[in-house]
Amino acid sequence: MKVGRITLSDRAHSGIYEDRSGPEIERVVEELFAEPIEFVRILLPDEEERIASALRRLADQDECALAITTGGTGPAPRDVTPEATRQVLHKELPGFGEIMRALSYARVPTAILSRATAGIRGRCLIINLPGRPSAVRECLALLGPAIAECLDHIQGFRPRLREQKEGG
Repeated sequence: MKVGRITLSDRAHSGIYEDRSGPEIERVVEELFAEPIEFVRILLPDEEERIASALRRLADQDECALAITTGGTGPAPRDVTPEATRQVLHKELPGFGEIMRALSYARVPTAILSRATAGIRGRCLIINLPGRPSAVRECLALLGPAIAECLDHIQGFRPRLREQKEGG
């Protein structure tokens, strides 16, 4: 299964700090799915057109089944990931963002500020995640069954979920 992951951060892109959220996506995806996974890695600044272009490339040229973004989902002026994502989607799946906000809210009341969304471009499921590694893990871990079901519908295959261990 080919998975694209895009980290969106002006500071990580300019080398001010290390990208920790992108590698966390990889760890969680490999924990969730038993399929062999090939990752396509992208690190970009918070620029809407560059993000949209990268998402198009992952879906159309790289033929990723799944593309996951991290960062740029908040209310700050440079947070443009949802806008870039909506530009490229053929079908929006707002339930992904809704469940992430609802379940994260119990722990972090500011989770309601997230504007993350998800949807489909061609045969690729695109999901926006928050930028913090702990939020990446928490949110992505919730989505495994929905990702598998969606890929079954759009790709014609259902990635096998690993058995989840008690408490994690």
